[in-house]
Amino acid sequence: MAREFIVEADGGSRGNPGPAGYGAVVIDAATGETLTEAAEYLGVVTNNVAEYRGLLAGLRAAHDLDPAAAVHVRMDSKLVIEQMSGRWKIKHPDMKPLAMQAGRIFPAEQVTYEWIPREQNKHADRLANEAMDAGKRGEQWSASAVVALRKGRGELRDQPPPARTVTTAESVGHDTRAAHNAATAPQPTSGWASPDMGAPATFVLLRHGETPLTPQKRFSGSGGTDPALSDVGQEQARRVAEALARRGTIETILASPLTRTRQTAAAVAERLGLDVTIEEGIKETDFGAWEGLTFGEVRERYPDDLTTWLADPSAHPTGGGESFAETAARIAATRDKLIAAYAGRTVLVVTHVTPIKTFVQLALGAPLQSLFRMELSAASLSAVAYYADGNASVRLFNDTSHLRP
Repeated sequence: MAREFIVEADGGSRGNPGPAGYGAVVIDAATGETLTEAAEYLGVVTNNVAEYRGLLAGLRAAHDLDPAAAVHVRMDSKLVIEQMSGRWKIKHPDMKPLAMQAGRIFPAEQVTYEWIPREQNKHADRLANEAMDAGKRGEQWSASAVVALRKGRGELRDQPPPARTVTTAESVGHDTRAAHNAATAPQPTSGWASPDMGAPATFVLLRHGETPLTPQKRFSGSGGTDPALSDVGQEQARRVAEALARRGTIETILASPLTRTRQTAAAVAERLGLDVTIEEGIKETDFGAWEGLTFGEVRERYPDDLTTWLADPSAHPTGGGESFAETAARIAATRDKLIAAYAGRTVLVVTHVTPIKTFVQLALGAPLQSLFRMELSAASLSAVAYYADGNASVRLFNDTSHLRP
C-alpha cells in the first residue's frame, strides 16, 4: 500500500516584492510525524513566487522520500491551491512555469490540494519567517542553526532535528521571478460561523482617493462632472496600494466605472500585478441637480427636497437622480452576483461612499437611515465577509491607518 504524505507549505514577502522566504513540511499522514522540513531565503521576490517556491520544495522533498506516495497539499494561499487544482486560470506569464514545475513532480492522480486558514498553517509559516529572518542576518536557513536558536528561546526541549532537511543548495536554479497580487487583512474565521462553512467571499471595500471636490464636501455622484483624483488623492492611492501589498492577499480587483475609482484601482493594480475589472453595479448614487453642491448650498436652494430626502430613503434628489432605496437595491443585486462569482475569494472593491455604506448597512441588517450615521474617509478600507449560509460579517470599517505619516 502506498504511503500517504501531507505537504504543508507557505511563503512570504516583506514588501511584496521584498525580502522573501518559504517554508515547507512533509508529514506522515498515518502517524502525524514530521518527516522533512524545508526553508530558504529567496532574496527580493513577491508573495506568490515565495508561495509557489514553498510548494515546489515540499513536493520535491516528498518525492525524495517516496515517489510512489499519495500527497495531500495543504496551503493558506487560495491562489496557489485554486490554480494547481485547475479551477482558476493562470494568467500571469511568469507564474505559469512555477505551476508547470510543480505539476511535473508527481503524476497528477497522486496529488490533491486543500486550502486551509492561515492559523492552521503555522508550521510552514514559522519556517518561512525563520528563512526571512536568516536572510536579514545575511545567512541562509539551516536546520541545525534553527534548532539551536529554538532551544535558546526555550521553544524546544532537546528535540532531535527532523529526519531530513532541504536547504538552498538543493533548490538552486528553480527560482522564477514574477509579480502578482498582494494583501488585505488576514482572514480569520467568524467567531460564530460553523467550521464547515468554508472560506467566505470577502469584499475589501476601498473608497477612492480625494478629488478636488472631496475636501469641500460637495455632492459628487455618477451624474456630475466625473472628477479625477487630485495630487493628494493620487498619493493616497499610492499609500493604500503599499498597505495592501503588506497586509495579505487580494486575488481580484473590481472598480466602479468613474474616473476617480478607476485611477485609484489602477494604482493598486500596478503595485499588485493584477488587472482591474469594471463593475457598473458599484458606481456612486446619481445626486441629480445636487451634483457639485455642498450640503449648505442644497439646503439653501432646495430646502423642501432636502428635508424629504433626509427623512425618506425612497425620495429622489432634486431633478431626478437616484434614491437611496434604489441604490440599495442595485448594491444588493450586485452583491449577490459577486458573492456567487467570487465564493471563497478575497476581492478588492474600489468604489464610493454610498455603495460602501450600503454594503455595511445590508450586512448589519440596519435601516437605510443608518447611512446618515456613518463617516467614511477618502482612501479608507472597510471589509465584509459573506458565508455559504447567507450570513455576513463586518470585519473592518473606515480604516485610514495607512494614510498616517
